[in-house]
Amino acid sequence: MIDVLQGIFIPFLGTSLGSACVLFMRDRMNEMLQRALTGFAAGVMTAASVWSLLIPAMDYASAMGRLSFIPAVVGFLIGILFLLLLDHAVPHLHMNSAQAEGPKSKMKKTTMLVMAVALHNLPEGMAVGVVYAGYLAGNTTVTIAGALALSLGIAIQNFPEGAIISMPLKSEGVSRGRSFLYGVLSGIIEPVGALLTIAAASFVIPALPYFLSFAAGAMIYVVVEELIPEMSQGRHSNIGTLMFAGGFSVMMILDVALG
Repeated sequence: MIDVLQGIFIPFLGTSLGSACVLFMRDRMNEMLQRALTGFAAGVMTAASVWSLLIPAMDYASAMGRLSFIPAVVGFLIGILFLLLLDHAVPHLHMNSAQAEGPKSKMKKTTMLVMAVALHNLPEGMAVGVVYAGYLAGNTTVTIAGALALSLGIAIQNFPEGAIISMPLKSEGVSRGRSFLYGVLSGIIEPVGALLTIAAASFVIPALPYFLSFAAGAMIYVVVEELIPEMSQGRHSNIGTLMFAGGFSVMMILDVALG
């Protein structure tokens, strides 16, 4: 159980360490660096969705034969629709965007920026929770090494994500300490989401392939709806594409080597 708890909190540690960059780096992050880090995060999330979630979902449903794709497709589409619903139901503001999304709100700009990152982190926390729930249930398609690979991959992409949220907050006039705190708070939803998913294991395990693919769909929604546009806008968009390839490759290596 200690291994599970450590695995659950590894992604949160990645966010916290990234947020700490605001404590000793300059106020504003270089635009090209931000685009590169966003591309890397998008690559990791895409690879994690495929290698750590969708493929295991189909393996788990292999008894269905040629129809083993059904749980993966259904869960994936539900995950997309779930994030689409949250996108419209929760007020939030994406980085480098002048207009908030979701219902009108009197929240401060900094609060809505944190809410946007928290929406990213929710499916990641659920993904980690689903995988560890499968491992605790003794499912042979999920190994502790494979679950750890997913945790490490998400932690790696959370490091730049933490920096991307905390450093721009400093440039908006927020103190370094509060910027760091906001960055940390944006990541706390991951271990909370993972623990809640594990707590609901009695409901999750019977439908494990659906939950695995649901988490994949939610993560892909974040990649396509926000990360790819952010990494591609403006000049030198090719740096985002190259870093996407790098992030995808790192996550693929982790999953295959450790899984």
